Amino acid sequence: MREPVRVLIVDDSAFMRRAIGSLLEGENDIKVAGFAKDGEDAIRQIQDFKPDIVTMDIEMPKMDGLKALKIIMEKFPLPVIMISSLTEEGAKATLDALDLGAVDYIPKNLSNVSLNILKIKDDLLSKIRAVTAKRYVFHPLEEDISIYSTKLLKDGSWNKRINIVAIGSSTGGPKALQDVIPKIPGNFPVPIILVQHMPKAFTGPFAERLSQMSHIKVIEASGSEIIKPGTAYLSPGDKHLTVKKTGENGTKISLSNEPADLINRPSVSVMMESVANAYPGSALGVILTGMGSDGLSGMKSIKESGGKTIAQDEATCVVYGMPKAVVDAGLADTVLPIYKIGDEIIKETLL
Repeated sequence: MREPVRVLIVDDSAFMRRAIGSLLEGENDIKVAGFAKDGEDAIRQIQDFKPDIVTMDIEMPKMDGLKALKIIMEKFPLPVIMISSLTEEGAKATLDALDLGAVDYIPKNLSNVSLNILKIKDDLLSKIRAVTAKRYVFHPLEEDISIYSTKLLKDGSWNKRINIVAIGSSTGGPKALQDVIPKIPGNFPVPIILVQHMPKAFTGPFAERLSQMSHIKVIEASGSEIIKPGTAYLSPGDKHLTVKKTGENGTKISLSNEPADLINRPSVSVMMESVANAYPGSALGVILTGMGSDGLSGMKSIKESGGKTIAQDEATCVVYGMPKAVVDAGLADTVLPIYKIGDEIIKETLL
C-alpha cells in the first residue's frame, strides 16, 4: 500500500493554516507533514521533513512565497501549489509563481475567506492527488523562452490543409502554452483558439504575458470578433468560447454561459466541437496537460470531421489526464513531448 502523501502547509495566517489543515484531515491517502508561517520557515521544514508537496501562500512577512519558491526550485525541487487571491495583483503574482516552477494554484476569495475555504476542498484534494500521482521534475521556465527565434514562413508555403488550430489545457497548462505559442512564427497563416482552465481574473493577464513573449498576438477573446490569421484567442475564464462561420465575413467568436451544467467553464470540448463544425477536415486539435477528460469529445469531433490531432506525452505532462483520455481512446494522430509540439503545429500547417 502506498504511503500517504505528506503535505507542508505554508501561510502566515494561523487561521488559514488551520483551515487548510482541516480540509486534509480524515483523508487516508494524505497527511499534513507540518505547518510553516513564512518562506524561511518553509525552507527549513522542507529540509527537515522532506514533504511530498507544498501549499504556499504568496504574501508573507520575512520571505514571501515567490522568494521561497525560487529557492525551493533551485535547491529542493518538489511540487508546490500556490494559494492565490482572486485579484489582478494576485493573478500576476500567480503567473510569476508558475514561471518559477509552481505546479498549480488554488484561488481564494479574500472578501470571504472562511466561506471560500470550504469551497476549495475538492479542488485542493484532487490537485494534490493528481500532481503526486507521478514523478514529474519541477523546474522554472527557461529564462530565454521569450526570445525563441523563429523563421518566418514563406508566402504560399502552406497548402491550406489546416485552417485553424484549437488548443486545450488545464493543470500545468500555462507553462506548457509558454513552451508552445512562442515558437509560432509571426506570419503564421491561420488563427489559434485557446482554452486554458483559469479563473476570470487570470485569463486577461495571462493572455497579455503570453503575447509579450510570442511572435504572434495573443488576446483574451471579448466575443463577436472575426478571427484573423497569426492571432491566438484565449477564452475568458468564466465563458464558453465557440466559433461559427459567418458567410463571406469569415468566422466569428461567441462567448456564452451555456451549457451551464459542465464542470469546466470554459470547456475545451465545447470549443473544439464548434471548431470541428466550422472547419470540417481542416482543423488541428491539440490537447495538453490537465486533470480529467475535458477535450475528449472535442478531439473526437475534430478527428471524425477529418482533421488532425496532437496530444502531449505522459513524460512532460504535469498531470497526464486530458491527453491520456485522448490517447487511450485512439484519437491522437501524434503524441509528443511539450517541447516538440510547437514545431509539429508548424509542420502540420505546412503539409
